[in-house]
Amino acid sequence: MGGLLLGLVVTAALVGGGGWAIQQALGAAQPPAGQKLWIALGAMAAVGLVTGLVVAGRVSPLATFLPSMALLAWTVVYALDMNRALSYIPAEPSVNEIVREAGQGARMLLTSGVFALLGVALFIPVLIPSRWARRYDDDDDDEYEESRQGGYY
Repeated sequence: MGGLLLGLVVTAALVGGGGWAIQQALGAAQPPAGQKLWIALGAMAAVGLVTGLVVAGRVSPLATFLPSMALLAWTVVYALDMNRALSYIPAEPSVNEIVREAGQGARMLLTSGVFALLGVALFIPVLIPSRWARRYDDDDDDEYEESRQGGYY
């Protein structure tokens, strides 16, 4: 359950946070850059930190599998039917401005292939067999050894 929740957080961070940050950074690229650019760069660094910790850490393989499949599936839909893939991005005026900005940034990340790149990078840890192995605590080892003492040798 923890891996699934972490996977949802990573997916939201990549699509929402990454999209918003890239949109803000591109909007603030005109001089004078100022505080808006620093906030966008900080948001990008936070998204990168969350993604890096999930990829490098010993967490459930679902934490990288879920976002990788979402990003790769969206990229495949974009390659097969561009209009359908772009219709998933909220762009109506009735949507909150922050959500619209995140959607515009996600559109840039999708159309430029960044989501495909991130999807493949997040899928690689799923292929590592040690991610799927059960982790044993020291307490589990003690219980096992105690039960073996009374056995037949």
